[in-house]
Amino acid sequence: MIRNFSAENASEPEWFKSSYSGSDDNDCVEVAATPTAVLVRDSKHTHGPRLALAPTAWADFVAYASER
Repeated sequence: MIRNFSAENASEPEWFKSSYSGSDDNDCVEVAATPTAVLVRDSKHTHGPRLALAPTAWADFVAYASER
């Protein structure tokens, strides 16, 4: 899943979980899109480290994962 960046609040990106995650399930990752990267973080440690991927790398990953 890829979401477009919203410029409404450029200071903090909008994080979201997969629609396959339950609303109370914190054992997953969250993703946010920025103009230059797709960010990934652990939903249990929202202030912890974030992985930044090039949008093309994220798109390739999503395409690969959706085939599995």
